[in-house]
Amino acid sequence: MNDMSKPLRSLEARYYTDPKVFEIEKAGLLANTWQFACHSSQLENPGDYVAFDLGDESLFSIKGRDGTIRTFYNVCQHRAHQLVSGEGSTRVVVCPYHAWTYELTGALRAAPNSKSVPGFDKSQICLTEIRTEVFLGFVFVNLDSNAAPMDDWFPGARAELESFVPNWADLKPLEWVEIPENCNWKVSVENYSECYHCSLNHPTFATGVVRPETYDIQPQGHCLRHTTECNDLSQMTYDIHSGFENNDKYSSWFLWPMFSFQVYPGNLLNTYHWRAVDADHVVVWRGWYSVGGFDDETVRRMAQQDRATTVEEDIHLVESVQRGLKSRGYVPGPLVVDPGCGVNSEHSIMHLQRWMREAIDG
Repeated sequence: MNDMSKPLRSLEARYYTDPKVFEIEKAGLLANTWQFACHSSQLENPGDYVAFDLGDESLFSIKGRDGTIRTFYNVCQHRAHQLVSGEGSTRVVVCPYHAWTYELTGALRAAPNSKSVPGFDKSQICLTEIRTEVFLGFVFVNLDSNAAPMDDWFPGARAELESFVPNWADLKPLEWVEIPENCNWKVSVENYSECYHCSLNHPTFATGVVRPETYDIQPQGHCLRHTTECNDLSQMTYDIHSGFENNDKYSSWFLWPMFSFQVYPGNLLNTYHWRAVDADHVVVWRGWYSVGGFDDETVRRMAQQDRATTVEEDIHLVESVQRGLKSRGYVPGPLVVDPGCGVNSEHSIMHLQRWMREAIDG
């Protein structure tokens, strides 16, 4: 237990550099938390599917004829051949190895020559299903069948996001950009989750979007809620008057451990999604959304500005941190936890690192 009379120190370097720690995370953290799968617009029609990886597992989400989106382990129950890859649409799921065929519900429909097998009962065979929730059009999965629902994990986030993005049901991805970073996923998430570094490293964001003296980050369950007043909106490069409330605000909801919603002035939705590769590599998906997924000059311009400024600036920061964590000269320093919180406090990192430590040490 931390001695409150002494500053709280940052996590030891091994949490970010040790491959054994990453293996523990794959077996525990990634298997017991809500993870992003795809956007529901990729599954508009019955039989539409999207395959994706979660740690060492291959999974796929598919829309049933009843309109329900289900997620399954991507493995045939016969002799373990993987069933699908990429994105597509199918009437039934057919294994490429021996043509065992599954309904969109996962139930076995047919297996060639199985009638010759005494006692073969296809009703007892089904793909292994995974907990799935659709959260404002985003499909999330959890390998833990007993996991609490997302609204328990992230209290208030759904209602708050609906107030900032009231047209969420009309939105589709306009642009998804994959950004490889040569660092541990936790280094990247921590960098996203504090603005102590913003004034020095993100001048466009710190002076053109947020009002730094009002920027704050507070936990809501396992959500880190970013709030701020915006800077001089007369200097915005686009018309923020979208017709919705909260059009003059920037806000963000980081959903532990690897997804975040951001809303820019004008109710522009942007998302971050982290996919951990190994102890030293992560890929960050930056998503931008428009009505119907149609080309939108304002959204395109914001995405381009974001890539040229914040994204590019952050890559250099996080990769330098990862190199530094491997230095034998690094001794974890005290976190700057201001009792008054605010933009120059690392209280959000204190919460994050507690969740990180619990995921490894129990």
